[in-house]
Amino acid sequence: MNKQAVFDYLNELNVWHEITEHPAVYNMEELSEVKLPYPDADAKNLFVRDDKKRNYYLITVKGDKRVDLKEFRKQNDTRRLSFASENDLKDILKLIPGSVTPLGLLNDEERQVHFYLDKSFFDDKQIIGVHPNDNTATVWLKVTDLVNMIEKHGNEVTVEYL
Repeated sequence: MNKQAVFDYLNELNVWHEITEHPAVYNMEELSEVKLPYPDADAKNLFVRDDKKRNYYLITVKGDKRVDLKEFRKQNDTRRLSFASENDLKDILKLIPGSVTPLGLLNDEERQVHFYLDKSFFDDKQIIGVHPNDNTATVWLKVTDLVNMIEKHGNEVTVEYL
């Protein structure tokens, strides 16, 4: 699914969303320079794999949080973790660096990526801002709608405080 296909899919499902178009951003620092309607709901996404390249994880936290992969490993009983390669990102999620997003899981044909979502998105407004498989926009969704779409697609979802 490319950017337009994501928008079409959200419309087809009748899912509430807002779109913020912006210049391409490749990291949270660049995104911080963009005027966002819900800056506290913006997501940071890490695509990681275990040391045997058998298990892949997408970890999504609020943009201002830091993820300690060693602590995540202990908390979730995984093997040693490192960032997945650019090739893995392209082959599995059909994304390029800088555009990692939970919506990329809709491209995971083998449903091999386990999605971990920070439970803090369920506090306050319960909105999340993610790229629509392209880093030139942020789409704002209700976090429950995002989780429902990914579960419906068949990827495993874990919601916990990260």
